[in-house]
Amino acid sequence: MTSRDRLLNRLRRHLRPTNHPAPWRSRRQFDDLAVRFTTALTAAGGDVVHVATLADARTAIFTLLDEIQAKRVALNDEPLLHQLALPEHAPRPIEWHIAGEKSEALRTFCAHADVGITAAAAALAETGTVVVQSGRGKSRLVSLLPPVHIAVLTTDQITTDLFTWVETMRPAEMPANLVFISGPSKTADIEQTLAIGVHGPKRFVVVLVDTPPEA
Repeated sequence: MTSRDRLLNRLRRHLRPTNHPAPWRSRRQFDDLAVRFTTALTAAGGDVVHVATLADARTAIFTLLDEIQAKRVALNDEPLLHQLALPEHAPRPIEWHIAGEKSEALRTFCAHADVGITAAAAALAETGTVVVQSGRGKSRLVSLLPPVHIAVLTTDQITTDLFTWVETMRPAEMPANLVFISGPSKTADIEQTLAIGVHGPKRFVVVLVDTPPEA
């Protein structure tokens, strides 16, 4: 028997039933989650473009890309973005790079891209936070390296707060990495001088799409 086996046997002998506390339930209530989310994110320096349909979302994104004069756009490979089909509908030439395609070149492309576009796992109304997770086709580089990050999500993805959202998650569903984004990247020195965009995008825009009633 190895020392590891002996240690595990000792731990097993001391196992005893444990009553874990019930999940904490938030008491926060908001009359309109989309309005609260928009207010909180705007206060944190982010922008929200609220649209009715995916077609409107596509138009809003191309308007933003024209405003930024974007020439290089990194794009995550996610179902909601598939529905938008941005590269196929682009009204002008744009160089696109989709996460998962030629992955060895993604870092270089994102480092020189004008915009990164992702979907989201959820949004938290209380703090105006967007939850972005890693996984196949969901590169952190797309949301972190370009100076402008556009996140697309639907209104049914908004929940009250962090505790309420975590309660719905199963351990097996947790990804290797979660990023909670509440506005553009911010940092401050010891003199409390605020700097924007030092450790991430200096502009963060959420395109919020109304969920169809039949959904």
